[in-house]
Amino acid sequence: MPDPTTFEASSRPAPESEADLLTLPVFEGPALGPGGADVQRALGLDLVDLLRRSGTTGKAGESVVIPGGNGVTARNVQLLGVGPEASATAQVVREAAMRVGAAARRHPVVASTLAALGPSPEASAHALAEGFLLGAYRFDRYKSEREPRTERVIAVGSAAAPVRRGLERGRILGSATNWGRDLTNMPARDATPSFLADEAAAMAKAAGVRCKVWTKAELERGGFGGVLGVGSGSQHEPRMVELTLTRGRGKPIAVTGKGVTFDSGGISIKHHPQIEFMRSDMAAGAAALATVRAVAELGLKVNLVAAVAFAENMPGAAATKPGDVLRHRGGRTSEVLDTDAEGRVLLADVLAYLSEKDPAVILDSGTLTDAGGLGADLWAVMGTDHDLAAELLRAGEEGGDRGWELPLWAPYRPLIDSPLADVKNVGDHNIDSSIMCGLFLRDFVADGVPWLHLDTGSSAWADYATDLWPEGAKGAPVRAFVRFIARRAGRPLP
Repeated sequence: MPDPTTFEASSRPAPESEADLLTLPVFEGPALGPGGADVQRALGLDLVDLLRRSGTTGKAGESVVIPGGNGVTARNVQLLGVGPEASATAQVVREAAMRVGAAARRHPVVASTLAALGPSPEASAHALAEGFLLGAYRFDRYKSEREPRTERVIAVGSAAAPVRRGLERGRILGSATNWGRDLTNMPARDATPSFLADEAAAMAKAAGVRCKVWTKAELERGGFGGVLGVGSGSQHEPRMVELTLTRGRGKPIAVTGKGVTFDSGGISIKHHPQIEFMRSDMAAGAAALATVRAVAELGLKVNLVAAVAFAENMPGAAATKPGDVLRHRGGRTSEVLDTDAEGRVLLADVLAYLSEKDPAVILDSGTLTDAGGLGADLWAVMGTDHDLAAELLRAGEEGGDRGWELPLWAPYRPLIDSPLADVKNVGDHNIDSSIMCGLFLRDFVADGVPWLHLDTGSSAWADYATDLWPEGAKGAPVRAFVRFIARRAGRPLP
């Protein structure tokens, strides 16, 4: 699964970088960052004066591009604002690299001194590669003419082993995240449960991961009534992908994500405009697959098990109807009052199944609601262990894939008591929220199993393009999950 962009480190001075675009950071002031003074001397220009006359102060995202020449080998030089010098962290590098990636796609070779920012060359090199791939990403599979891509990115300033290591790890994580974005952005006509299972199996074979694909018949025998109920109205039969990586000691870390390949709402059908982007409802399932890919390619010494159920929620003749009762893996039952609250019904089976593996922790995510109130930048996390939640939040903060903890508020639990079943999938008076989803899912996690649930309903998909993200899938929470797992494996990412 090669990525079209390669990354390399160079100790050559910035003016000698052979590139179509040389990007140099500029601090607020403005003040030149790494490589700036050398390029200024080679060009024979006062770059600070040029910035001031253009109205550029060095704030994050400000940019001026000038031609190379004289003693500068690069064809173009980009002076990119990164904010205050004292705040130049790896996250600053990551966001700057995202902006470079988005703007530089028409330049085959890009060089930058961004990796020279911050206290850790390895962390900054990681952020440069990861951020560039995230920012350069565009989904153009269905366009008659593909957009141009940058072929090489050169980190200028050092070719030391930590820089090379950081670039490779950043490339792996950025590339895996983008693969998950590809799966999510695909139209539901093509990204069916069987197609996604095949893609997962191909990834597993390439990455050295054991894979089992559960068919509809096997799901029936296994008692996965929630998965089957969600997919019962579609002509595309459900699948469940089980991935196993055995490289460490102790209990496995378990990962899953909601994999509804298209959410029409079922009998409780959605309306325009909410239905237009419902191919995104398997973003969390794709993120779980991408997490496994990244963990495997990074060579982390960890035991990992992932189970992702894929189903299409359609209002067919055999579809689950409001008021139906489904029997889940393990025997618990749920009354389905709203067929558009299907993600939790599907995940319930998988959580029960993963609980049987006696994992060290279960990490699940899903585009379940927008009721966390956290907006497009943050996912919501809740679960059975505040220390685990803090650990995951720290991993997300380090990787620029951030979240916020919500309480799993027990006094709300009676709202989902059902007169027909063990639980109902929406609260009394049709009350619903991220917390209500979490309380529903908690019923299907075995006692004593540590568990964290992430609601990515507002953070996994960009409704419109920004200077960091194009419209479409964003890959949350792949980077947070991978960093959490890497730390558990004793090999934290920089």
